[in-house]
Amino acid sequence: MRKKKTALIVCVVMLALLGLACVLSVGEVQKLFYPREYTEYVTAYAAEYGVPEPLVYAVIRAESGFDERAESRVGAKGLMQMMPDTLDWLSRLIGEETPTDIFDPETNVKYGTYYLRHLYDRFGSWETALAAYNAGHGRVAEWLNDSRYSDDGQMLTEIPISETRNYVNKVMGNFDTYNKLYYNGEELL
Repeated sequence: MRKKKTALIVCVVMLALLGLACVLSVGEVQKLFYPREYTEYVTAYAAEYGVPEPLVYAVIRAESGFDERAESRVGAKGLMQMMPDTLDWLSRLIGEETPTDIFDPETNVKYGTYYLRHLYDRFGSWETALAAYNAGHGRVAEWLNDSRYSDDGQMLTEIPISETRNYVNKVMGNFDTYNKLYYNGEELL
């Protein structure tokens, strides 16, 4: 009985998706899976800190799936999965008091976007900045100084941790999709 019920649910979902696909264009269907939520914050802070908008959306999609109450097993919180210690450090760097609500979408997008820019300024590459966003800037600095992972000390030729390597690939894939769907595939990175 359970198998029949599961099969029925799968059929209904597939028919609904097929019907939706008939009504919507491929791009419109893709936009359902690649939303742009919290646009007012993403647009404002991406412009303020010089981070491409589709990259901010790509990070949010990878980190939290747009769930502002998301919390990781290691304690990262909110849309861009900020660690409380990182938020405290960044607020001191900016010269502000540490915000009290790390889950607040505006706060999370502001500091997450600022952190992406900070990492880009330090490492000079968005992909390296994303590796540092995931694995930590100290660890990435060590990798850059190791000839197994960097030929020149400036760019990573290999990311030794599969979770971080997969994260960078996922975010860059998200970026490419957002860029094509919403920004006409312009050269933004």
